[in-house]
Amino acid sequence: MKILKITVYVIFFALAACNDDFLERYPLSSLSPETYFTSEAELKAYTNSFYSLCLPGIADGWFPGIRQGDDVAATTFPAEVTGTRTVPASGNEWTWTALRSINFYLAHSHKCENADIRAKYDGIARFWRAFFYFDKLVRFGDVPWYDRVIEQNDEEALNRARDSRGYVFERMLEDIDYAIAYCPVERNPEAVTKWTALALKSRMCLFEGTFRKYHGRTGWEEILAGCERASDEMIRSSGYAVYTSSPDKAYREMFLTEEPNPEFVLAVTYTNAISKNHYVNLYLQGRSYSHVSMTRALFNSYLNSDGTKFTGMAGYAAKSFYESTRGRDPRLGQSIRTQGYTYPGSSEVLLTDFSASTTGYMLTKFVTNITTINGTNALPHFRYAEVLLNFAEARAELGAITQADINRSIKPLRDRVGMPNLDLSAANAGPDPFLADQYPRVAGDNKGVILEIRRERRVELFLEAMRWNDILRWREGQLLARQARGAYFAGPGEYDIDGDGKPDLVIYSGTRPPSTIAGCQYMDISDMNLSNGTAGGEIIVNPHITRTWNEERDYYYPIPLQELQLNPNLVQNPLWATE
Repeated sequence: MKILKITVYVIFFALAACNDDFLERYPLSSLSPETYFTSEAELKAYTNSFYSLCLPGIADGWFPGIRQGDDVAATTFPAEVTGTRTVPASGNEWTWTALRSINFYLAHSHKCENADIRAKYDGIARFWRAFFYFDKLVRFGDVPWYDRVIEQNDEEALNRARDSRGYVFERMLEDIDYAIAYCPVERNPEAVTKWTALALKSRMCLFEGTFRKYHGRTGWEEILAGCERASDEMIRSSGYAVYTSSPDKAYREMFLTEEPNPEFVLAVTYTNAISKNHYVNLYLQGRSYSHVSMTRALFNSYLNSDGTKFTGMAGYAAKSFYESTRGRDPRLGQSIRTQGYTYPGSSEVLLTDFSASTTGYMLTKFVTNITTINGTNALPHFRYAEVLLNFAEARAELGAITQADINRSIKPLRDRVGMPNLDLSAANAGPDPFLADQYPRVAGDNKGVILEIRRERRVELFLEAMRWNDILRWREGQLLARQARGAYFAGPGEYDIDGDGKPDLVIYSGTRPPSTIAGCQYMDISDMNLSNGTAGGEIIVNPHITRTWNEERDYYYPIPLQELQLNPNLVQNPLWATE
């Protein structure tokens, strides 16, 4: 395995860029581990560098992450979704620079003589090591475990074989339990705390526990119990709560403020004051970024506002755009453009721009204003809602869930938007056929409630880069082989999108009619790829692209060829060709 050589001078120069005081107290000529790591300020400065090293960025992490899975469609699909991944020569996130920096800190933090201070920042460092390895475990399965700095001449370590995912996960648990014990207790959405560590333990135990269960491995019960305990402690003791205001806006407005919402356990903040901003507005609504849009499969998953199933309604599949968006779970109308949508602070009502949306379901979650390229709203990496959902799912998968558990976890999320609570007995008495078709591996007495919790998770965590991992751990890669679809249209004609009695969209076949209707959009039916052509149907996104999923191969990424050549003891993941 190739590990980049990072000299002490390079590491400390990076620190200096983040900490002006450092340069004032330590001339560059004297920088060394022997003169550093002795005070709280120095430990804090070093561990602060882990945020940028470990958290995925918007362009290279979050945006690609939301496109993995079956929640969104675009003019192009990632190779993971189409089944066209190949073994790369290098890269593919088989990188260890962040781990080296973490281990370097842990190798020298003992120079700080204050045991309490040292334990706090060691806890933060071990949180990041667990965070780092969680990503590697999800991506590759078995990986080498390193808890010390590896030097260039350490051939034994550099040529180490992959450790089993079971061994790696045990070491991750040791790290995260240490972080829970010693990280600061004060809630802080911009720093790692005890509660961030509990949220990570909840996430990683849910992933590994359900992965083992649905991939036929042992030990899943104990790991899911770990998720349950971590989530329960967070619910009982953290002081976090679901953000509320009014049902018609609470969900949407939670993601629009520059200051982190109180529900955010860990978030990245942005401000134009120091030119720190993001392009989320452009990614989600700009015409130059693949026209990312919600899929029909997710759209159909949202319940009606009275808690009944949209897909249980007679003729639901052929309802008009306006009809199908009315009377639904308010989170739908706070995630895509529906009747009455305006940008925050604006009175101009905006409809779906069908020339900038592959499915007709144009995204609005996180969107502040399309004309404001430099977004400054905070973006969460851990949110309290996820912990609630993790708790409910772990309890259901263990066969132990009660209505009281649902009242603690699902109900607050439903209450936020004025939705009826999930009824355990009713869910198990009549599992939803629409969901059962999506998740055929779910079985047993709790089938109905597990399906409903999965629905709730998909809706609540939409666009938070969770769906790919969920599909992996549930062993439902077959979902990615299904064709991406969009809104239904009956064929050529005039359509009232917002229900005001006036046409907003004209779909034509052949010669475009004169633009005589003010403010109306005109679309050639041949460009919409409706499932039944001129007879209408659902929009088919990229019908020329064949999507496949290999059950024996695609739950893992391949190890790059260069790494296999550098380390002869590495073994490629199953069925990934290495020719």
